Amino acid sequence: MQTLIFRTAAPYLTGLMLMFSVFVLLRGHNEPGGGFTGGLIAASAFAIHGIAFGVPAVRRALYFHPMAISGFGLFAAAAAGLPSLLFGVPFLTGLWMSPAFFGMSIDLSTVIVFDIGVYLVVVGSFTSIALALEDREHD
Repeated sequence: MQTLIFRTAAPYLTGLMLMFSVFVLLRGHNEPGGGFTGGLIAASAFAIHGIAFGVPAVRRALYFHPMAISGFGLFAAAAAGLPSLLFGVPFLTGLWMSPAFFGMSIDLSTVIVFDIGVYLVVVGSFTSIALALEDREHD
């Protein structure tokens, strides 16, 4: 789609969608959202950018190959379960800790590591599929 309005609005829409996908990711397990939904929104943002500017522009914006992003996400999601094995609880049991940084207590959990891994798997997989379809359409 080569319309002037779409090409002008696409960068803003892409940025807004990526910020919203991170917001949805960080909502996490207890509210609607999480890694899968946030990843779908981010992959849709990259698809819109690809429709407006082409596949090479999206590949430059991603910096890493989409399947490498997906592979790292799978590694992170699997690694989120390892601390639970060290504490003698079932694999992928959520563990929380609250370290203090500069006098502020920050809540950290293995659940968010798992959600970030799922987010990266979904972004990498669906972006790879979208780029392959968009690239094939122009051949």
